[in-house]
Amino acid sequence: MITRNFPKTRARRLRKNSVIRDLISETSLNQKKLIQPLFVSDTVKGVEEISSMPNQFRFDQNSVLKEIEELKGLGINTIALFPHLKSIKKDNEGSEALNPENFLCDTLKKIKQNFPDLVVIVDVALDPYTTSGHDGILKDGKVDNDLTLNALSKMSITLTHSGADILAPSDMMDGRIGYIRDELEKNDFKDTVILSYAVKYASSYYGPFRDAVGSKQKEGISKKTYQMDFRNSKEARKEVELDIQEGADILMVKPALPNLDVIKVVSEEYDLPVFAYQVSGEYSMLMNGIDKNLFDSNVIPETLVSIFRAGSSSVLTYFAKWIAENNG
Repeated sequence: MITRNFPKTRARRLRKNSVIRDLISETSLNQKKLIQPLFVSDTVKGVEEISSMPNQFRFDQNSVLKEIEELKGLGINTIALFPHLKSIKKDNEGSEALNPENFLCDTLKKIKQNFPDLVVIVDVALDPYTTSGHDGILKDGKVDNDLTLNALSKMSITLTHSGADILAPSDMMDGRIGYIRDELEKNDFKDTVILSYAVKYASSYYGPFRDAVGSKQKEGISKKTYQMDFRNSKEARKEVELDIQEGADILMVKPALPNLDVIKVVSEEYDLPVFAYQVSGEYSMLMNGIDKNLFDSNVIPETLVSIFRAGSSSVLTYFAKWIAENNG
């Protein structure tokens, strides 16, 4: 039984002004812990706003360099790069992903030439390159896991050759981390970091992202056949343990806000760093609420703090630049 200490103990004493609140705060936002996703496109000239993601843009190669320069000036030193490509370059196998001279590889080389100390995370998945919009290769009416692994491992080497610092396999094929790690070792890329989307739920929050990269599904097969069921939390442990055994360096939970409980479990039970992805639907939901004056912009740091409080070491968020501009 807890002894009643009132009025000797008054919790409000430590809330009475902002200076004291800042002094005792358990969690704070630091732009060095935020990762800005960026979309690069070979279909636009300059900058094009993404209709489903207010204040987010597709950049051509020149404009993305300007954007990165601005981000670095704000103290953001890590980006996650995603391609938006012409449909003519897409096929069932996503073969353009393996082309060492493809648009993304060329963009990546230019970024690293201009910003050698920038840490660039690159997505490893075939969905921007496939006509189906799936993360893998279709065969006999389904996404073929093992056939896709071969393509992903080759894609990883192509991206690493082009300058990727961190590979982020997001496809959710079984065994992908082991395949990619083995291929990296064979090619003497021993220091390349693998950020595994270890816990990636099949989520309706991904809609705006698929619009941004042009990977909306055109086939009837559901991504639920390879992405996790959001009703399951115990399954997250199995996925995490498999990826650790296969050579992952960092673990990812996605989406972030609906899965704070999972972030907490993974961060407490495993000794690898845990990142979270505040995905496109979370971003657009908050932005639309702000635009309609349903709440003010303070909801942005509030939601990000909740993700860090749950145990995430860093967060991929489309609000990274906003936080850097507004966080003092």
